[in-house]
Amino acid sequence: MPEADIDHIYDYDPTYIADILKSVNTIAMVGASADKTKFSYGVLRQLSEIGYDILPVNPNPNVTEIRGLKVYRTLEEINKPVDMVDIFRPKEEFYSLAEKAIAIGAKVLWGQIGVYDDEAAKLAEDAGLKVVMNRCPKIELFRPFWKPRLDLKI
Repeated sequence: MPEADIDHIYDYDPTYIADILKSVNTIAMVGASADKTKFSYGVLRQLSEIGYDILPVNPNPNVTEIRGLKVYRTLEEINKPVDMVDIFRPKEEFYSLAEKAIAIGAKVLWGQIGVYDDEAAKLAEDAGLKVVMNRCPKIELFRPFWKPRLDLKI
């Protein structure tokens, strides 16, 4: 099926996602948080620890680093190539962030769980980006190793 016809909310071929996660190295994480209780902090930690080059993006001037990583205020402030833009922001911001991902030359636009916008996906795909929405790369990286334990009592 052509990428433009992907049902982004529910139907990704596991190979499509695996190929993205194997091909990217530098990930700009928009909405990264220094708060250890936030989901974005845990994802940043995990992706960084397994070897991705994470570039946290957070507009708060009081947050200058997260886990020793320099924090950028905006995507446009990043001064090196970005393979993937990972969005931890409300879905209402996804379209404008898609425009910015295109502008900085990213190859992949990724919307975290709950972050999706079909118009933003079309815009990004038309510009040549691969798009994943309503998914978490941390979860997707470990999905192949999940084994159901049907013998456990609830």
